[in-house]
Amino acid sequence: MTEKLLVILQIAGRRCALSALDVRSVIETTAITPVPRAPAWIAGITALRSQALTVIDCRRAIGVAGDWPTDHRAAVVSEGGHSYALLVDGIEDITTAAGEAGQVPGGFGAEWSRVAVGMIETMAGPALLIDLPALLAGPEAARHEIEAAA
Repeated sequence: MTEKLLVILQIAGRRCALSALDVRSVIETTAITPVPRAPAWIAGITALRSQALTVIDCRRAIGVAGDWPTDHRAAVVSEGGHSYALLVDGIEDITTAAGEAGQVPGGFGAEWSRVAVGMIETMAGPALLIDLPALLAGPEAARHEIEAAA
């Protein structure tokens, strides 16, 4: 197995991991400008060195209800030629995977199953390995999949 670096963060009270290759940087969140008629999981836009970033509220993107404190920092990621700032509960550390991702354990719910590749052991403990495109698609993606299957 090749060594895989992961960024460990907290979302909705759960330890999660993103591939370190997906995370360009961690920034201090400053002014976030709301975008009219944007989906609820899009908190707005912010700037990073004169580049616009779409700010994603990860809890809402997953579809998890509840209130948790949000970190004053955000993970900056790129997907499909667009840049995003991910609002999370906290950013913990960079660590290595201690194995391959397994299944998402039962009890996490359909929301987590939609955005997690699986559970992965890390040097910091177990974490849900997040599927970045699924997270960015938001909870409406799951609704469209259900409607298409019906």
